[in-house]
Amino acid sequence: MGTLARIYTPAEAAAVSGIGIKAVHNAIDKRIVDTVPSTARRIGGVVRRALTGEDLLRLKLWYGVGATLPADRRYRLFEEIKAAPRAKTVRADDLLIVDVAEARKQLKARIVDLDEAEAAIGRVKGVMGGEPVFKGTRIPVRMITTMLAQGADEAEVLEGYPKLTPRVIELARMWVAAHPVRGRPKKLVEQGVKIKSSKRVVLKGDPGPSARSRRV
Repeated sequence: MGTLARIYTPAEAAAVSGIGIKAVHNAIDKRIVDTVPSTARRIGGVVRRALTGEDLLRLKLWYGVGATLPADRRYRLFEEIKAAPRAKTVRADDLLIVDVAEARKQLKARIVDLDEAEAAIGRVKGVMGGEPVFKGTRIPVRMITTMLAQGADEAEVLEGYPKLTPRVIELARMWVAAHPVRGRPKKLVEQGVKIKSSKRVVLKGDPGPSARSRRV
């Protein structure tokens, strides 16, 4: 079976398609894409929303041509793709031709990246309290992506964690996007990161002794 023949959670669909998770749920609520039942996605006996590879294609095209085509024309575009599933291009209007083959190619490449991320990251019993880590290390994945999100330079992270590579960090970003945590994200100190030093930084427009402190 091809990579687009699988099913995906909304978070996985967002990570693969490059569409925000809220936009994915909005597309589901508005029936732009249809969910499919899947016992593999059950949590607490409830079937979660699951999307097919064709739904990922719809998401990518729906938001990709959204500024160009009205909604009714986008729906007709989907019908034309469904009627000619092997077509490489589909004419959307008199001036716009949609490269469906390229969209599928991009999705497949992102799915391969997600598969690689799943293979490189996981929970190991007895390691870091069950936090997802880069396999073969004790480095928590979310700690690294949190550091980057809070302004850490990638080169500094790689210097501090020589077992990591730019490719692994790229995969970590995708993995975290596909596996969001519920509730308030943990702060770095809650993820085991120790603050090595503290310095006072004067912010623009905040003069004198009332300057705020920033920990680094």
